[in-house]
Amino acid sequence: MAYIDGFLVPVPKKKLKAYAAIARKAGKIWREYGALDYQECVADDVSVGKWTSFPRSVKLKPDETVVFSYIIYKTRKDRDRINAKVMKDPRLAKMMDPKAMPFDMKRMIYGGFKTLVSV
Repeated sequence: MAYIDGFLVPVPKKKLKAYAAIARKAGKIWREYGALDYQECVADDVSVGKWTSFPRSVKLKPDETVVFSYIIYKTRKDRDRINAKVMKDPRLAKMMDPKAMPFDMKRMIYGGFKTLVSV
């Protein structure tokens, strides 16, 4: 079954276009190295929950929105191999200057997931 990397990112609404431009470039790099799919999804129906929610998880500020992203790989072994190549790619390095990022990287949430059910 597939292996998934998932991400939650708080992005200032005024920087969403800049974020999308970086995501498009990054997605092409991931796909070039073998990722099966790369998706960046902006919040549309995400209420602030009483205890937990997507907005609470990233400490969302009023001028921000949540972006949920995921990358699909054939296996975890493929993911590890692909990510090693992606992280060494000079095209990605140019975009990853923390001072130039259009979001607060310290509030990004990410992790790798095994597929439990696939229908």
